[in-house]
Amino acid sequence: MVVPPLLRAVIMGPPGSGKGTVSARIIKHFGMKHLSSGDLLRDNMQKETEVGILAKSYIDQGQLIPDDIMTRLMLSELKGLDRYNWLLDGFPRTVAQAEALDKECQVDTVIDLDVPFETIKCRLTARWIHPASGRVYNLEFSPPKVQGIDDITGEPLVQRDDDKPETVTKRLQAYDAQTKPVLEYYREKGLLKSFSGTETNKIWPHIYAFLQTKLPDVSQKDAATPR
Repeated sequence: MVVPPLLRAVIMGPPGSGKGTVSARIIKHFGMKHLSSGDLLRDNMQKETEVGILAKSYIDQGQLIPDDIMTRLMLSELKGLDRYNWLLDGFPRTVAQAEALDKECQVDTVIDLDVPFETIKCRLTARWIHPASGRVYNLEFSPPKVQGIDDITGEPLVQRDDDKPETVTKRLQAYDAQTKPVLEYYREKGLLKSFSGTETNKIWPHIYAFLQTKLPDVSQKDAATPR
């Protein structure tokens, strides 16, 4: 029996581009190990590891975590995944991180979610929450029955600072400035595969078809009919 080569993939996309949804579907259908830099950072900060304490000191000062710290954190985690297909999310964020990753392992494909900034801005700024319960409303997809009011308690809804239009614009500009060189780096290597669109459900079938050329759909083993 021929064992297919392992797939090493990276997913990229601005905040609000649907990266979490797409990643979850990739894991479900293709059984890849998902390694998110954000999750890993939070985990390390919670456990107060050496890297976690170091990372927190930068975050608390409102600074970006230096490349070498992020690289050390991610590469040490990847060592335990050398026998698996994996999907990196949130790393590499800079060319220096991409080069450090290249020295350790060969990335096969980079999935780029190319969603227009205007779409993302509408999506994120439409989000309102009920602080006490954490209930989330979206003015476009799942609005409250009465504008600005929680359906269950009747208390006022608030918009997180992260979702305010000016903050969203800044986050998107920062992502663009930081990530464009990384996308170019992978484009030059012929590894970048961009998927454009404004709706995750319309982009997903194209990503699915692309990954099916590389890996079998493992979710169908569990069901007689594909969902």
